[in-house]
Amino acid sequence: MLSWALMRPGLEAKRLVLKVGSAVLAGPQGLEQGVMQEIARQVLALRQEGREVVLVSSGAVAAGMAALGLPRPQDMPTKQALAAIGQPLLMAYWREAFTPTPVAQVLLTAEDLASRGRYLNAKATLQALLRLKAVPIINENDTVAFQEIRFGDNDQLSARVAALVEAGLLLLLSDVDALYEDDPKKNPSARPIPEVERVEAVLAHAGEGNPLGSGGMRSKLLAARIAGRVGIPTLLLPGRRPGVILEALAGAPLGTYFHARRRYRGQRAWLYSLLRPKGELVLDAGAVRALREKGASLLPAGIKAVRGRFGRGEAVRLLTEAGEEVGVGLANYAAEEIERIKGHKSAEIEALLGYRYTEEVVHRDHLALKEEAWGS
Repeated sequence: MLSWALMRPGLEAKRLVLKVGSAVLAGPQGLEQGVMQEIARQVLALRQEGREVVLVSSGAVAAGMAALGLPRPQDMPTKQALAAIGQPLLMAYWREAFTPTPVAQVLLTAEDLASRGRYLNAKATLQALLRLKAVPIINENDTVAFQEIRFGDNDQLSARVAALVEAGLLLLLSDVDALYEDDPKKNPSARPIPEVERVEAVLAHAGEGNPLGSGGMRSKLLAARIAGRVGIPTLLLPGRRPGVILEALAGAPLGTYFHARRRYRGQRAWLYSLLRPKGELVLDAGAVRALREKGASLLPAGIKAVRGRFGRGEAVRLLTEAGEEVGVGLANYAAEEIERIKGHKSAEIEALLGYRYTEEVVHRDHLALKEEAWGS
């Protein structure tokens, strides 16, 4: 077991993010308290080892469905209403499962983490909860989120929370025991994949998911990719197996382990965990080489096109002329300002705009390159 543990960096991490989906927590009659109590037992055992656990929990809609005896809704307003009904039930079950340890409800939307200020506020709150020895229980704020600002499911939310709290490992509890080469429900001879070096190589193996969950395997792979970009490995485990978390962290060869690359912290982790940067800048070949090979800042002369509407200080994607992503950075000028200075030398900025903030459109200190995030 020790040799296997050494092959999976992060198993010894002090701070973990644990995501539990509806497919694990809920059965035909609603939330299953026995499953929740077993997960809580393992989390409390980890805390006794000196570890910190942030729990990302689905289940509000499933709890609301069971409370009213309704099938899964198809329209967003009904889903949001059922989430509002089910969220206090979900928290009541978790509170009972963790007694006497205090639990804390934290509801987030994608917009909360796309704003640098709100991101930092959420980070400070979660750190304070951990200091107070409470178990933070996070869910997407379904009652206020709308399509443009939704995470889409809690798998991807958990990956961004892992970056937010600078976790050493992301644990995804699923209703299957691993990622398989084929759908094991349709092909009983399908073989599990124990290790994944790069998520792109296995995206074709993603299945359709459990009817009670919204994510499916593809969403879990995307979550592993988000976490891996900021240096956080991911471990996919069978959530209904008793003791699975403790066994896996002790080195048992369970589930599927997704390797990570370079470790990002602070602002660069935030940049690469953004759901939707506000705009895009298309760069010429020279600017791309300068960023990738020389660690340079982005100057206006290297910009070919500006896309989207964004203000000064907002995040933008940097692209090659062929559309390949170079990285994500914070713009020192608004979109309309960059449109006027693109292709010009930095010395001309003041003449073109009547003022100059900086000579760089994106400073190197506020830029996360895609190659750096992947360690290639």
